[in-house]
Amino acid sequence: MNEIALPNVVVLDDWESALTEGPRWAALKQRTRLAVHRDTVQDEALFALVRDAQALVLNRDRTPLTADLIARMPALETVVHTGPRNMKLDRAALDARGIPVQGTDGGPGRESTCEQAWSLILAARRRLLQQVRTVEAGGWRQPGLDALPAMLHGKRLGLLGLGNIGSLVARVGAAFGMELVTWSPHMTPERAAEAGARSVPLEELMATSDVVTIHLVASASTTGLVDARLLALMKPDAVLVNTSRASLVVQDDLVQALKAGRPGVAALDVFDEEPLPLQHPLRGVPNVLITPHMGFLAQDAMLAYSDGVAGVLEQWLAGRRA
Repeated sequence: MNEIALPNVVVLDDWESALTEGPRWAALKQRTRLAVHRDTVQDEALFALVRDAQALVLNRDRTPLTADLIARMPALETVVHTGPRNMKLDRAALDARGIPVQGTDGGPGRESTCEQAWSLILAARRRLLQQVRTVEAGGWRQPGLDALPAMLHGKRLGLLGLGNIGSLVARVGAAFGMELVTWSPHMTPERAAEAGARSVPLEELMATSDVVTIHLVASASTTGLVDARLLALMKPDAVLVNTSRASLVVQDDLVQALKAGRPGVAALDVFDEEPLPLQHPLRGVPNVLITPHMGFLAQDAMLAYSDGVAGVLEQWLAGRRA
């Protein structure tokens, strides 16, 4: 096959340098002109990468695909994104061009996010980082009551959202012997009871929970939900965990709340801007635990994404020949 005639496939935002390393990609690399980009770019730099793309592969929703950009991509035939949902695609513009969009199966991404949430909860409540750093520095234990871990057994776990991931998190909380309370815009006592939780008003959940973990879908009704008013209700020793979407929490309000000591700790895996800039205000707050958006990422999940994208591209190639 003439190399010039090979279709152009562009992969964006492969931050992990792992998406195209699955077992089905060796053949795809022979059948396409594949360009894989790791770093996120914007504006004209982004256009330069995608202008000739016939198939565009998006990793999650790291780069928006806007109507303006779509209009400048005359060769575009198909869009593929990892995972079942992408909130940053202009669907109307793609539909107007007749460009199909297809996601992949989520694989074990939900389970991975649950594990990440509990990693953050345990790290914060058990003071794992402080213990490790003390030993690494040649010490053994830090003195004082405040240096001791806080238990989860018998404490209250507040779940903002009780969908697929929230229900998994709730199950683990129950195994730890925690009391489960929940809230979401459409929560009912019956839905809560199915997961072993009790439905309570939002303000009660924020004020009485020892751990508040967020598992809501970002929407018009939930964006900016956790603001200064709700944060001020939290206990001074409570932990706020967010492995869902950064837009659910007002970032500036959270920085100020942490400085004021309510909540005592924030454990965060999602941010308004990723990668997190070096000068970001959260980096200077001592009572915050930050991980680089690893919730859905695990070897098993990445292999599932890789296999899913490869399958969609194989179908697209087969259709082009037909």
